[in-house]
Amino acid sequence: MNSVPGGVPGGAASPGGAAESGRDAAEMAALLALRPEPPDRTLRYGPHPSQVIGLYEPRPGGTGTPPGPPAGPWLVVLHGGFWREAYDRTHLTPFAAALAAAGRPVALVEYRRAGGGGGHPETFDDITAALSALAADPTAAGDRPPLLLGHSAGGQLALWAAATAGTPPGAVLAVAAVCDLGAAHRLRLGAGAVAGFLGDDLAGSPLLAALDPLRLPAPPCPVTLVHGTADGQVPLALSERYAAAHRATGSIRLHPLPATGHYAPVTPGTPAFRSLAALLPPVPPVPPVPPATPPPHRT
Repeated sequence: MNSVPGGVPGGAASPGGAAESGRDAAEMAALLALRPEPPDRTLRYGPHPSQVIGLYEPRPGGTGTPPGPPAGPWLVVLHGGFWREAYDRTHLTPFAAALAAAGRPVALVEYRRAGGGGGHPETFDDITAALSALAADPTAAGDRPPLLLGHSAGGQLALWAAATAGTPPGAVLAVAAVCDLGAAHRLRLGAGAVAGFLGDDLAGSPLLAALDPLRLPAPPCPVTLVHGTADGQVPLALSERYAAAHRATGSIRLHPLPATGHYAPVTPGTPAFRSLAALLPPVPPVPPVPPATPPPHRT
């Protein structure tokens, strides 16, 4: 995995000041210092190497303990990296494992990205196909819709999927999300990441109307936006604008995290991670296994 999954230190100018850039660099280093955690199993949803999902089974006893039975729907995690091929899901494997250790089944989705066969429509087709594959997986807990959690560019994908899916998710948690593609393009976030993903001439393109969470209808499910006030990679203003645009027609909550940058919310062990985890719907209890019926007594 490339060493800068969300931002571009040493590349494009940060939308924040020097303090925000320094905070993001320190948070990024802390995230990347964590050991990658392999999934319990993988689920392929297509022939491309990036069309794969890492499944982390719930471990109510904590990391390193045997997995327990599924409890609740999948928490589907979409990683960031400004949609670029260089940045895969590896940096969020500790995040997925930590949530599974809290008793939640987690599906960490990989998808095709710009420079590796992705873009429009391929990346969006992959998100749709991954959700369909998870719905058909025999280990899914019941028939409850999944929860979607997206970080950074993955937040844009999660909000897009929630607004356009035939079967909406149970809820969406968008973390430091690029939820205003037009503003991200104008600000050249990630050294022009939107242009690299969708093309530079977006002013007259129908893509913004079809893909930009700000321009799409509010998802028909609860949406929680989590954003650090000191995020120097994706400004808090993008989440504020999304919340203001959709609050009248959707169930939208915005939770700013004071003195928090871009990476701390997805770094296990940080106060920001604990705040994020507390905003997830509670894990339902595992139904008790009914006692076995004794065989009939024969005389």
